Amino acid sequence: MFDFRSCCRSKSLVFACFVACVSVLSVMSQYHIRSPLLRSMYHRMLDDERHRADDHVYWYHIDSSRLPADMCEKFIPLNQDAETSEFLNDCYEKADWVFTQIRDAVLKYMFSWFLTSTSINGWLRRGSMFIFSREQLQLLLNVSAHWRAENMLDLGAGDGMVTSKMAHYFNNVFVTEISSVMTTRLQEKGYMLLDVDSWSESSHVFDLIGCLNLLDRCNQPIAMLHSIKKSLRPGSGRLIVAVVLPFKPYVEVGSSDHKPVERIHLQGLTFEEQATSLVKHVFEPAGFTLETFTKLPYLCEGDLFKSFFVLTDAVFVLSVTKT
Repeated sequence: MFDFRSCCRSKSLVFACFVACVSVLSVMSQYHIRSPLLRSMYHRMLDDERHRADDHVYWYHIDSSRLPADMCEKFIPLNQDAETSEFLNDCYEKADWVFTQIRDAVLKYMFSWFLTSTSINGWLRRGSMFIFSREQLQLLLNVSAHWRAENMLDLGAGDGMVTSKMAHYFNNVFVTEISSVMTTRLQEKGYMLLDVDSWSESSHVFDLIGCLNLLDRCNQPIAMLHSIKKSLRPGSGRLIVAVVLPFKPYVEVGSSDHKPVERIHLQGLTFEEQATSLVKHVFEPAGFTLETFTKLPYLCEGDLFKSFFVLTDAVFVLSVTKT
């Protein structure tokens, strides 16, 4: 049963009443909820209660026996920290905004005929992502909370929510983004926009480049890695890459069949096998050395029927291989 007082504290009174009524009906009458909308919302609330009580250890766990020894030494074990929990709590709250969610669903369907999902989310100011907290980023980069550097670049920055976790440590924040709607959101945050096609030709050198959930969404991922290598500050620049595993490329813009021009073929089926294949068969041949890596949930704000969506990210910190 739901705690009605807790619902009233965290939800609107209308939604709290809905929770109480549906709960009583489901328990007392033993009948199925006939309305598909109410049934879906009720199951979403059940799911939310389960997640609220869960520390999600399985989101972060790996089987180290499936990794080579050199990668085991560089794995950083993480867990659900306060920032991650705060993002999830925001997702639970936003999912309860019933009329907003219904409005967004209708508008998303209407605009899907001529806008990409990314642009629609940017226009509606919904669908923000979460990969790592500041504390988790510090552990991956092996820096303190007071560490500062000059320039960073976030490729495919979306609405800039993930960018903001990295931006805290840099004097100048540059971004690229293919969606014109999202570029507006990024400029609203004060980030400096670089052209998607010519960012690597700029005079800037970067202390950190973020390539977060982009390798499986771009046409030429290998060419992008080589461009990144040339744009990093010699001797100290680093690349942080997040890749959803299992690896399933899908190019949203610029490909008629949504398949990339350059194919990345990873060996294995498990997280550990594909993470190893990325390092040994993609990053190292491109001229990068693994510094640290971890496993994190790639979280996205949900909708009326699911408070959040989650995929599995492998996150790597790489430096240019010294020759």
